[in-house]
Amino acid sequence: MKFGTKVIHGGLKPDESTGAIMTPIYQTSTYIQDGIGNHRGYEYSRTQNPTRHALERNLASIENGKHGACFGSGLAAIDCVIKMLNPGDEVISTNDLYGGTFRIFTSIFEKYGIKFHFVGMTDTSAVEAKVNEKTKLIWVETPTNPMMNIVDIEAMSVVAKNAGALLAVDNTFATPYLQNPLDLGADIVMHSVTKYLGGHSDVVMGALITSDDDIAEEIYRIQNSSGAVTAPMDSFLVLRGIKTLHLRIDRHCENGEKVAKYLVDHPKVDKVYWPGFESHPNHNIAEKQMRGFGGMISFSLVSDKLKDAHSVVSKTKVFALAESLGGVESLIGHPATMTHASIPKEEREKIGVSESLIRLSVGVEDVEDLIDDLNQALS
Repeated sequence: MKFGTKVIHGGLKPDESTGAIMTPIYQTSTYIQDGIGNHRGYEYSRTQNPTRHALERNLASIENGKHGACFGSGLAAIDCVIKMLNPGDEVISTNDLYGGTFRIFTSIFEKYGIKFHFVGMTDTSAVEAKVNEKTKLIWVETPTNPMMNIVDIEAMSVVAKNAGALLAVDNTFATPYLQNPLDLGADIVMHSVTKYLGGHSDVVMGALITSDDDIAEEIYRIQNSSGAVTAPMDSFLVLRGIKTLHLRIDRHCENGEKVAKYLVDHPKVDKVYWPGFESHPNHNIAEKQMRGFGGMISFSLVSDKLKDAHSVVSKTKVFALAESLGGVESLIGHPATMTHASIPKEEREKIGVSESLIRLSVGVEDVEDLIDDLNQALS
């Protein structure tokens, strides 16, 4: 089954009781049992809900996995993965990382005795240098947030297997339409479903997908025990959003390319970070493991002044100044003071998150309007 068919039909079937083609919203907390221990597959909605279950099957299908699990947010999904570890274990992750992920690693889990190493993952040898007998997880983002660095997933899977560690990949920026980490050797794929999978800026949700039965069993145990599950209505909204994922991502990619090429020639723009450029670091890896380069772009200004970056992001009229990404509408943000403010300034600046760095989530509007909007804001 090809991708455009899977987003609509993968893991799904019409409702058996009514024939409804759309998965119903099972807005219930509990289920009648025919006798003690004799139920119809559902006991309590924290453990399992038919609407959420349908979404979990659908997500597994489009990521070429066997098992999916949905959570109340992307960070709740990350929380589940780290709860699979024990005190004394070590994690290697990229030094260019979403600020919320960095925060949960360092401010929540470090105090429970889990050690985190942050390295530049575009260089596989830098990761290998941190591997030791305590390494239990390698956490990858690719493309990274916000510098758009590309990490070789296949190479990281070799490092992880040699270390006896799990490999988890945050696939939020690429989506299953552009990249499938499980096919490249990852053990777990994470999504902030809030972003492209939901696609309409109306849901907060996270997901984990795996093909390993033992990993899935542990994920479901933690999901049920910790209770950070998503609601039936949100599950319904994401099921609806996923049905147009391939159509939306095609337009995000098309618009992203045109906006990136516009920015690279603008006299007030210093650098543009978009993996579709041949000059982009690890562009060849992006070509190998992705089917398109997406609609996420970061760029820095020639003027490296905070006030100038704030001026640009406050002057756009079509691009909305807001956190998040991946919706049909275009968003603009300032990572240093918004999404990545939780990372210490000296650490941000080491990886290129400067005072003038601006991040764009290029939406599906008419691209001429987007370019006109950026042009007036930069003028």
